[in-house]
Amino acid sequence: QLQLVESGGGLVQPGGSLRLSCAASRFSLEDYAIGWFRQAPGKEREGVSCIGSSDTYAYYGDSVKGRFTISMNNAKNTVYLQMNSLKPEDTAVYYCAARPRLSRSCVLRPSYFGSWGQGTQVTVSS
Repeated sequence: QLQLVESGGGLVQPGGSLRLSCAASRFSLEDYAIGWFRQAPGKEREGVSCIGSSDTYAYYGDSVKGRFTISMNNAKNTVYLQMNSLKPEDTAVYYCAARPRLSRSCVLRPSYFGSWGQGTQVTVSS
């Protein structure tokens, strides 16, 4: 079974940056669509970004467009989420998710993905 491990979360001041990593074991992420989602206390899980076969097929939620960038390093079998200009409302647990890739694109919905990591906490506060 595909195992995903997120890392890179932490406490950062507003306006700061963090880079989250999603690493996989036993399977090549090249064969999967990868998504990043987040969930704040008392709120529904929100789609942040997903990537299909290449950066051409990267999609972002409205609240993070222009600030976050998703990328894949095939050599390291890792997907990254670069988060810049962080705001307090970005505070949440961030999860990566995967689905065997059947097309070039992806869909930024939790129900689209079948494998999930345990999450990493991101807190944006002064």
